[in-house]
Amino acid sequence: MSLEDHAEELASDLGVDKEEVTRDLENLVNYSVPMDEAKQSLRRKYGDGGSGGDGTPSSKAISEVSTDDSNVTVTAVVLTSGRRSIQYNGEQHVIREGELADETGKISYTAWDGFSADLQPGQTVRLGNAGVREWDGQPELNLGDSTDPEVVDETLDIDYEVGGRAALQDLAPGDRGITVEVQVLECEQKVIDGRDGETTILSGVLGDESGRLPFTDWEPHDEIEEGASVRLEETFVREFRGAPSVNVSEFSTVTALDRTVEVAEDAPRLSIREAVESGGLFDVELAGNVIEVRDGSGLIERCPECGRVIQNGQCRSHGAVEGEDDLRTKAILDDGTDTVTAVLDDELTARVYGGDLDDAREHARDAMDKEVVAERISDRIVGREYVVRGSLSVDEYGANLTASTFTEADDDPAARAQTLLKEADA
Repeated sequence: MSLEDHAEELASDLGVDKEEVTRDLENLVNYSVPMDEAKQSLRRKYGDGGSGGDGTPSSKAISEVSTDDSNVTVTAVVLTSGRRSIQYNGEQHVIREGELADETGKISYTAWDGFSADLQPGQTVRLGNAGVREWDGQPELNLGDSTDPEVVDETLDIDYEVGGRAALQDLAPGDRGITVEVQVLECEQKVIDGRDGETTILSGVLGDESGRLPFTDWEPHDEIEEGASVRLEETFVREFRGAPSVNVSEFSTVTALDRTVEVAEDAPRLSIREAVESGGLFDVELAGNVIEVRDGSGLIERCPECGRVIQNGQCRSHGAVEGEDDLRTKAILDDGTDTVTAVLDDELTARVYGGDLDDAREHARDAMDKEVVAERISDRIVGREYVVRGSLSVDEYGANLTASTFTEADDDPAARAQTLLKEADA
């Protein structure tokens, strides 16, 4: 059944205008809401769910809005407003996204291209007949052509900063309309296969006094270059390998700063449990004992096409290939709170192995066994304590820390234990 057929059926059942139902249904489906869920949401909206007895949406404080509501009226301050371009039915649509807040809490919103108001940070607005949908497990306001917006002269005592100014360490996937002042630490130009063919983008690493995060500039701005300090306005944040990533778009404003943004030299030091529970961090420092070197370490072979590790000359993506030798270490790090697999590249592996790739090849040939390379690595690092800095990703297969540094701890474990005991007794 086509979307139009679904809309006609709904309009007939509910006794409402088909065109309005079609627009609402298109909006929901366009935002990845399953058809059955979208139809049920509209049945609640045009029926009596979440409304007063006269059919008018009930006024609610933001903390009271739930995914069980279909449409509500809220009065709130606009915290952030960012634009994003999406493609639907082969056409480009520009939507606005951000957050609203009142005295009781905050909530995210999406304003579709049929919404009549241009929400600006700092405005206090009353939004009548705002739709409610579930997004990432939380309620979100859906603003469309059936929403009645009004800017009101009312001051709300909110606990949130207006305008979206944030430090990198405070960003989370899903943030929208964000402003950051950063130094560009790494920047490279790439050509990717975009939705309209080959597209040139910029990617790299940003830093400020709070930390570092990766970024992508989808519409390369001249001001973004390695070493530059810039103000990035109207950005949004996505998840990249388990960590937040700053996204700069055609709607973002990039301004060169007349000062140098200072960047934190050290990564935050966390326990392994704290790091794993975060769900992913771009730059973190962990310390613990290496308790095991995992299979797939030492002298390995990679696919020349995609770089994946191959087994018995077979790549998962490219089948039978002539593998290229490489060095890698997968060390299990344990600090007593949890474990993580620290993945060392060829340079770090050569350092702990005590030789380069040619040395490893010769070692394996002399022994007629590649495993001797991993065994030597294991003999050198298992049982020792290391401080590891890198990028942490967490998925259903476990936690992996792609290491940028791997250094043997130089403090005295006994002294540290005494300090911890004193703190526990205090």
